[in-house]
Formats: sequence, structure tokens, C-alpha cells
Amino acid sequence: MRPFDAALTLGQQLLQAGHLSPDQLQIALQEQTLSRLRLGEQLLRLGFISEALLTQQLAAQFHVEYVDLDQTSPEPQALAMITPALSRQHHVLGIRYEATQARLSLAISDMPPLATLDRLQAQLPAGGQLELRFAAHSQISRYLDQHYGYALSLEPLLAAMEQGNSQDQAVPAVAQLVEALLLDAVKRGASDIHFEPEAAYLRLRYRIDGVLQQVRSLHKRYWSALLIRLKVISGLDIAETRAAQDGHLHLTLCGRNIDFRVASHPTIHGENLVLRVLDREKSILSLAAMGLPEATLKQLQAMLQKPEGMLIFTGPTGSGKTSTLYSLLALKNSISVNIMTLEDPVEYPVSLLRQTSLSEAAKLDFSSGIRSLLRQDPDVILVGEMRDAETAQMALRAAMTGHQVYSTLHSNSALGAFARLQDLGLRPALLAGNLIGIVAQRLIRKLCLHCRGAYVADTVSCRLLALPPQTLQGSAPHEPVLLYRAVGCTQCQHTGYRGRLAIMEVLKVSAALDRLIEQQASLHALQQQARTDGLQTLASAARQQVLQGVSSLQEVMRVVDLEPES
Repeated sequence: MRPFDAALTLGQQLLQAGHLSPDQLQIALQEQTLSRLRLGEQLLRLGFISEALLTQQLAAQFHVEYVDLDQTSPEPQALAMITPALSRQHHVLGIRYEATQARLSLAISDMPPLATLDRLQAQLPAGGQLELRFAAHSQISRYLDQHYGYALSLEPLLAAMEQGNSQDQAVPAVAQLVEALLLDAVKRGASDIHFEPEAAYLRLRYRIDGVLQQVRSLHKRYWSALLIRLKVISGLDIAETRAAQDGHLHLTLCGRNIDFRVASHPTIHGENLVLRVLDREKSILSLAAMGLPEATLKQLQAMLQKPEGMLIFTGPTGSGKTSTLYSLLALKNSISVNIMTLEDPVEYPVSLLRQTSLSEAAKLDFSSGIRSLLRQDPDVILVGEMRDAETAQMALRAAMTGHQVYSTLHSNSALGAFARLQDLGLRPALLAGNLIGIVAQRLIRKLCLHCRGAYVADTVSCRLLALPPQTLQGSAPHEPVLLYRAVGCTQCQHTGYRGRLAIMEVLKVSAALDRLIEQQASLHALQQQARTDGLQTLASAARQQVLQGVSSLQEVMRVVDLEPES
């Protein structure tokens, strides 16, 4: 490892590389005098740079290689080389171990002191060497939690609530309990937190990888204090218990800024409360990090090159449409492009993007918002959802006047979106020439690589996977088809799955398909042309993930209709 060249500071390095402007550096330095944060952390907080860029620049500063843990998973043997206590204390992670040379590749997010390096090296066999690699702080944190686990003990906090002799003594315990529950949800990777009161108890459920899981049950007597605390910090009216309310909460957990969208709803057993977790670091992935097939990636990138027109993402609520749109916008986001968004509400603030939330009080809806955006000299417009005819017509008008317009819709497939667009009053003659493409998307859970179990597919499974007849049992000759199923272990919290993956049906509007749209051709004719153009259906994309061992047949059947093919 070459020594660190202190002559070139992080700020200077970012300036020289063109990642930061002099004005941005001055703003960060001024804010730093108040926050007392390190420069890199301050730049992250301001949104001037990404965590990946910061990590890459630190790696370059110290002449150490950079590793993306989203692309390179740590090896179990390497993880076991450093004790959990030392790994957590110094925020390091073993990622690769070469036994022949007794060399451990160690992921770090900051350069440790020499004394710390000596302690870590002492964990290796005699003559062992450390090979440092810089990785993002959040990625290391995630793997530390996944591999070593963490304990959530509510009993001391519940006891403190009950033993408090006064309201003043009970309040700190309630605050700690709320923070502990929210922290637990974030560490488990939950997207939603459900507080559900029943007649005698409170049920706590997390939505993890798209599936609700019950994690705790508390006595009903704790709910009143918890509810008041959650309402207060979310800006809700604690006196209003009969009407639904919406609020917002911001906390710093695990060293990360986490936002929560809070919604209350009255039920027969008391107020139900659901918190949507808005983890900016986790939710906005680069297109390359989404794990898409190369062909799908190239199709999306080709559609982004179109100078104008409308690109529509379709799928049910919770299918990742907005997250994918943000990944696409990240490719367009630069100082030379004016990107305007209209959302209900804005979930992930992004630097440079001009983002607007709908407001009933200000009488700002999607259709009136688009009119206003068109007067702001936009290059790209994101409309959160085309809910009604007026919004759809305004979005199409924007696409017809030289803008790129991204939006979402609810339909079962990419081709099924045409019927929905016509329901919204968009005539085929106007759609022709102004539609870049339609992408249908779903999210499927990925099998845990630590515990997935292999098995030989039976005849029914082979038919569901649309395999050729010679692979089916009873045909001669046939070769066994190896599939994988969920098992469950400590690494995946005994669910058998870890993380999710987007599968897509990408319909790129070709010249031939455009002519059929203009001629108001039947859905069957559109399907035939789409197949000729190479359309891969959602079912086909899902089958690929099963055959590659990424997901299970049971999981994709939960999300996508796999009709047996004869």
C-alpha cells in the first residue's frame, strides 16, 4: 500500500476530477463550520456527491482499491477471520481469503490507525497479511448486521415504562422504545412498519422484500404511549382519533438519514399506524446495480437516448416503478439537463432535480402541475402517475412539444397499457410517434445463497418453465433440470430469501409497431409485431431467474402468472 499523499485534500481531488464546483466546495466548508462533520460527510448530506463517489475518492487518496459490495459478496471464510467484536468496533469486513498466502482482503470505509491494523492482523495465522479495500460505509454496515446479527431487547424499555413513577420518568423510555423499533425495522430492511391494535394486544409487522412478517406482539396497554409519541414526532394531531391523518418523520439511524411517511387510520380496536421507510441510500440504485439482464439494460439505455416522447412504467403498487424511474433519471441528471418532477409525494430528494409534491391546500394536482412545469424550461419531466384523463392528456402534450416525459400506469402487461391509455382518452393517432416505450415491472425475492436447496424439477415444473419436450420426464432422452427452493437460515432471518430483483417486460415502440398503433390495429396484431420485435414477456423473464437459480418457482408464481405451455 502506497503512503497517503496529504498534499491533495479530498476537496481538491473532487475539484480536479470535475465532481465538485468551487461554489459547492465553499458551501460545504461553510456548513462544516456549523455541523462539525468531516468534509466527505458534509458533501454527502448536501447531496453534492454520492456515497459511492466519496468511497472511490477516498480509495484513490490512500492508493487502495475500491470494491462495490453490491457486486461482490463477502466469502463466509473471510467473514469468520475477524471476530464480531473487532469487526463492529472498527467497522471492517473480511471479504476474500487466500489460504495459500494467508492473505485477507479487508473492506474498510475509513483508513484505520496503525495500532488498529496491528490488532486486526493479529487475527490472522502466523505470517498472514491484510489487503485493504475501500467499500461504502452503508454496505459494510449491512453485511455486519446480516452476518453477525443484532439483538433487539424490548423488555428493559417496557419495564422502564411501567416502573416510572411519573409521566416525566416514562417519557424517555417511550422515546427509546420507539427509536429501538424503528431502528430494528431499518436494520431488517423493512419497507413498511405496521402497528396494528387488536382487542387485547398490539401486533407489529414489517414488510420485508414485499412480504408482511409479524415480528412482535405487545400488550395493548403500551399502545397509547407509543401512539402519542409517534404522532408527536410525526406532526400528527394527538387529539384526533376518528379521522385518518398523514405525517412525516425524519431520524438519523445507523449513521444514515432516514425519512418515514406516516399514516394513521381509525379501526374498531383503535388507531392503526403504518410507516413507510424512505431510506435514500438503499432505495436509489444505479441502473447497472439493479442486476438486469444485459439485453434489458441495453433496451432501457437505447430508449433514454430518444430526444422526446413518453416512456411509461406499468405495474401494481409496490412493484418498484418509481425506484426504477429514479435510476433512469440518475443517468440523465447533470448540470446541462433540467429535470422536473411532480409526485404525490416526493419520497427521495435528489440534488439537481426540481421536485414538487402535490398539494390539496395549494390546489396543485398533476394536470395543473404539468402546466406549471412546462413554463419552467424543462428537458425531462417525471409525472408520478397518470391517474385521470386530464393528467394523461397533459403528459402526452408535453411529450409532443419536445420533452422527454416519464410516468407510471396500472396495467397487467406492457401491451395491456394500450387499453388503459385509450380509457384515459389518449387517441392512437396521437400516441403514434410520441411513445418511446412501455415497461411492465414486477419485483421477485432472491433466494438466499447461504441456504438455498437444490432439487430436480418434476414434469409440472418443467411445463411451467416452458422447457422443450425433450427435457420432460417420459421423453427419451431427457436430462434432469436442477432448480432451487427456499430453505431458511440465520443469514436470511429464516425466510429463505434475501433481497429483491426487478423483472421487466420492455416494449420498445419500433417503426412497424408505431404504424400499427396509428392504424388502431387489434391487440392481437400488436402482440404479433411485438414478438417479431423480440419482446420478452414478464413470464419469460421470471422463468430465466428460476432456471439461473436466482429465485424459486414458488416465488415467481406468487408474482407472475406462469401459464403452462403445451
